Amino acid sequence: MSKPLVFATKSYINWTAALQAQSGLEAGAVERKSFPDGEHYHRVLSPVDDREVLIVSGTISDSETLELFDLANAIVDGGALRLKVFLPYFGYSTMERAVKSGDAVKAKYRARLLSNGIPRAPMGNRFFMLDLHAEGIPQYFENGVQTKHIYAKQIVMRAAQSLAQRHGSIVLASKELEAEGTAPGGGYVLASTDAGRMKWVESLAKDLGISPAFAYKERIDGSTTVSLGVSGPVKGKFVVIYDDMIRTGSSLMNAARAYLQAGASGIAAIATHALFPGDALAKIQSSALFKEIVVTDSHPRSRELESEFLKVESCVELFLPHTNGTAGFDTQSREFQHAKA
Repeated sequence: MSKPLVFATKSYINWTAALQAQSGLEAGAVERKSFPDGEHYHRVLSPVDDREVLIVSGTISDSETLELFDLANAIVDGGALRLKVFLPYFGYSTMERAVKSGDAVKAKYRARLLSNGIPRAPMGNRFFMLDLHAEGIPQYFENGVQTKHIYAKQIVMRAAQSLAQRHGSIVLASKELEAEGTAPGGGYVLASTDAGRMKWVESLAKDLGISPAFAYKERIDGSTTVSLGVSGPVKGKFVVIYDDMIRTGSSLMNAARAYLQAGASGIAAIATHALFPGDALAKIQSSALFKEIVVTDSHPRSRELESEFLKVESCVELFLPHTNGTAGFDTQSREFQHAKA
């Protein structure tokens, strides 16, 4: 079988160009038109008959999701032998279960749409997703498709070490902390925004050989007012907060304040998915809580906002091992495994 042919939805054209450049795969061509009534035209120009085809997309909006749906249908109808879909960002991942009666479980519904609405290629359809907010989401895919949950572990670990070197070493410990045995600069810890990522942060911290720290909600009195408390050795330490996603950044800023109040010498943050709607990033930066934030380019918004304050790492490397054949798959099971650094 020849190398896969790679297509992209509109917002992931640049991401896909980087993938194509690093993998040597052939880029597929698509003709696009928009009509005054809001309808869209797509035509797959590259022959796909008896080819393995890869589509890169992210369900970042309803229009992007429908473009993925339309392209995938056209490609399978055109005779593709095998279909792979790379989803660096899977939208609605925080809506993975019903909280109130009648809630629309959007993560489940998007998975159903993509797994049942796209015809199965003769050698199967496979979906690859990065750092999902809920690990159960791949189980929502139906119709016998295979799924792979990829973790950004190697990028997060590199970023944490780099942030500590750039910022943690220049923070001087006070005499009081030195008397307590804390070394100048205080070292660093890896921390979470809340209890939701505790296990993941603990695992990463163990691999880095550092201590983890956790922020948690604590009731002050019998009223509904809550504040964030901290568990972990943060006093005199540079704190690197990791979360899978930053939206408005309110939870991230609350956690940063809690760590600083607990004696942290400085704060930086890492996130896989950076959404930053509206002026969210400007508000985070103007809070002066963070030395720097590092994210990946899983969502196209991150590249639009890249700056000295917001560093963007490519996550293409995490998908490269899965560009050919069945690499990375357990062909007998739909279980997803931890990606190895």
